[in-house]
Amino acid sequence: MAEIKDAHIVEIPVDEEHQQKLICAMNAISAIQQHPLTEISQSPGHFLLLKLWQREDDLFGRRIVMKEKRMDSIRREIFQLCCFFFFFHGIFLTILFTSSLEDHHNNVCKKWWIPSVLSVCTSFVLVFLVQVKLCRYWKVDRQLQRERADGRALTRCVQELRMKGASFDLSKEPQNGKRMKSSSVEIKWKPLTWCSQYRITICLLCFTGLIFPACRFILCA
Repeated sequence: MAEIKDAHIVEIPVDEEHQQKLICAMNAISAIQQHPLTEISQSPGHFLLLKLWQREDDLFGRRIVMKEKRMDSIRREIFQLCCFFFFFHGIFLTILFTSSLEDHHNNVCKKWWIPSVLSVCTSFVLVFLVQVKLCRYWKVDRQLQRERADGRALTRCVQELRMKGASFDLSKEPQNGKRMKSSSVEIKWKPLTWCSQYRITICLLCFTGLIFPACRFILCA
């Protein structure tokens, strides 16, 4: 006669707190699996696109920093040229005033045009150098603005890719900075913009125009 063994089933009581923790853990696992970054990591095309855009975004940041440093360097060079311009004229006018106090006043007055021409020629050379630096400065500034606009467009695409995950359209490309500006066109008067950008050159030229008659006034007055 076969022996029949009783099977004993042990029930482990589970309270409500453990059930809530178990449910929260399951929800967390489900949320991680449905997260856009998880979807991107599982899609080779989206993952590769994200890496390429992140690398390109890093390059944009480096180029922007380099251009900002270049603009700071040009600003220092312009400041040094302006300081030399006014230093030269300060010494020059001091020498003229000293010469006008000498005995041969008439001889000095007859040759007033020599120091005037020397002053104007030196001024034009310095103003030309300042203008060249200013043109280079605003050229770098325009390049910097384009880099920033393209960088912002790329950053928006990266954020959109991270939010949408695998549903992101791989054929989408970052909008060009010029296209984005076309939606908000700003009307600027070019002469006013030019005067605003090159006001330093205008001030130096005006000062040069005042120095020319001032030389005659100092020597002949």
